[in-house]
Amino acid sequence: MQRKLLVLFALLMVSALLVTACGGGGVQTQAAPEKIIETVIVTVEVPAAGGGEAAQPVVTGNTLQAVKDRGKVVCGVNSSVPGFGFLNEDGSFSGFDVDFCKVLAAAIFGDPNKVEYRPVTAKERFTALQTGEIDVLIRNTTWTLTRDTELGTNFTATTFYDGQGFIVTKDSGITTLEDLDGATICVGAGTTTELNLADTFAARGLSYTPLVFETADEATGAYEEGRCDSYTTDKSGLVARRVVMADPSAHVILEETISKEPLGPVVRHGDDQWYDIVQWTVYTTFLAEEYGITSANVDDIKASTENPDIKKMLGLEGEMGAKLGLSNDWAYNIIKYVGNYAEIYDRNLGPNTPTYIERGLNQLYTNGGILYAPPIR
Repeated sequence: MQRKLLVLFALLMVSALLVTACGGGGVQTQAAPEKIIETVIVTVEVPAAGGGEAAQPVVTGNTLQAVKDRGKVVCGVNSSVPGFGFLNEDGSFSGFDVDFCKVLAAAIFGDPNKVEYRPVTAKERFTALQTGEIDVLIRNTTWTLTRDTELGTNFTATTFYDGQGFIVTKDSGITTLEDLDGATICVGAGTTTELNLADTFAARGLSYTPLVFETADEATGAYEEGRCDSYTTDKSGLVARRVVMADPSAHVILEETISKEPLGPVVRHGDDQWYDIVQWTVYTTFLAEEYGITSANVDDIKASTENPDIKKMLGLEGEMGAKLGLSNDWAYNIIKYVGNYAEIYDRNLGPNTPTYIERGLNQLYTNGGILYAPPIR
């Protein structure tokens, strides 16, 4: 209906112009009107997607200006996955994904604390993004073709490469996926996990009974109560959830990985500038690690570097920030106030944390991983 109204409006405008041009007698000359640039917020209906994600009106427009006017970024996050997105007892948020919200705020405001964290469940996260409740979704969300095309969303650079696994009790005797034939399995609603589970078990001729829950707390609670034989989600999530179980040592994560789960920030369709900003803030953390620039040494490097690529990144030449609509110290602020990718990873998922996960694929390409950023130039 909205599209029909827009088309009708356009036709009426053309008709009015034709009448003005053809009517009246003589030709009148007048000064060309001043060019006016105006930001327009448009609502576009998108079709429903598979996997339990409902279609919603998608709000598009000048997100950066809205964020600046508000004075903070509204970031959709998890609140119950230690190491990624977790609400602490003091009311603060912490985690790997949370730090990338800080990265964005540091780039825009020069202050990583100018963030409002909005906890969203797996089922409601896309609706929150589509309707403008949040500016960006950074909540262990998997990039898929359907989500990228049918939900009015764009996935930016992947921050964490993951895969789906299963957790079971040590005393269950379960060591392989085939041992779960006929099992009851707890799983989150509205997730790729739910679809992967169904596809994998069907392909292998295995039967199971799903217990579907809205939140990770509900799913793992049911698993710990013995209501299901296994809980399945991304392996990073299994590591995180095991930490908060009553006896973490009583549970084991099966070796098998059944899917690819590239996780990263998500934005709405229709705002290329905002997409670029979110993407390049992530890339900056990769590049900083590649160049050996940390929050501790960034000032020294900025004062002494002769590397033209580093000069461009740190705002010493090239006006790179202006190309994004940001100040030229945007990347410097990311590194200074939040850190490079390795610092973010180690702070939340490193060997000195309860949620330790080996970097694996999440190493830089120079170290055998697949993290790779285009140059800032």
